[in-house]
Amino acid sequence: MTRIVYVNGAYKRYAEAAIHAEDRGFQFADAVYEVIEVLGGRLVDATRHMARLDRSLRELKIAAPMSQQALLQVIGEAVRRNRVSDGIVYMQVTRGAGPRDFSLPGADILPTLVVLARAPRRGWADELAKTGIAVKTMPDNRWGRCDIKTVMLLPAVLAKDAARRDGAREVWFVDSQGAITEGASSNAWIVTAEGVLVTRKLDSNILPGITRAGVADVAASERLKVEERPFSVKEALQAREAFLTSATNTVMPVVAIDGQQIGEGRPGPIAQRLRSRFHQVAEISAV
Repeated sequence: MTRIVYVNGAYKRYAEAAIHAEDRGFQFADAVYEVIEVLGGRLVDATRHMARLDRSLRELKIAAPMSQQALLQVIGEAVRRNRVSDGIVYMQVTRGAGPRDFSLPGADILPTLVVLARAPRRGWADELAKTGIAVKTMPDNRWGRCDIKTVMLLPAVLAKDAARRDGAREVWFVDSQGAITEGASSNAWIVTAEGVLVTRKLDSNILPGITRAGVADVAASERLKVEERPFSVKEALQAREAFLTSATNTVMPVVAIDGQQIGEGRPGPIAQRLRSRFHQVAEISAV
């Protein structure tokens, strides 16, 4: 449960935390965000998350609300005030508030910063990872700059809802060439019959996932081969294993795609090994 939320310089009770009615994040999705895992009261891969936040801001020409060092201090205070040992920190930066206008405002408009921390039910991801999850493929109808982590998530929200009504927990989007891009809130991976890990190369169609990068580090430490290239739905269905990566799931085995069993229909050894080793390789920093 979130108790305290940081909003523009003040720590407020959850029910009292609010932004301006004409904030551009609220009206135009003119905002970016990051989610950082908290493990034992410390941040996982904070350096990479902060670098990606900085890149997202630069790509949209949104001013940074404060220095990275100051933001890390705010994050640490949010973690402490919400008594989060294991959970997540969510931060969102919008272009700011001003009279509603499609034209971008001038430099006098200050960005809005919101930071919250919460601890979900303990062990939920580990429970899911024991059996694995199902995913559903859908045409990718998102905008063409998915490499920027914006709050413009309505296509993903609707796709996830459709998937869950069909008994799947995640969506894997498919581009016009029939290749899987990524999940609605995760990066997609398969393991070939030869034991090669495959994930789409970084381009404007996918988010440069922080956990994705961390898993590549783990794979290198385990001397596993990684290929960054497109892969089709057919190739995914024929894979030995499949899994997804995200800050909230770390490595989550995928055991079915579109109702078809993947491999032996249970979490595979490579996904399990990557999951068990992830936090041993990832950067863990104090807040």
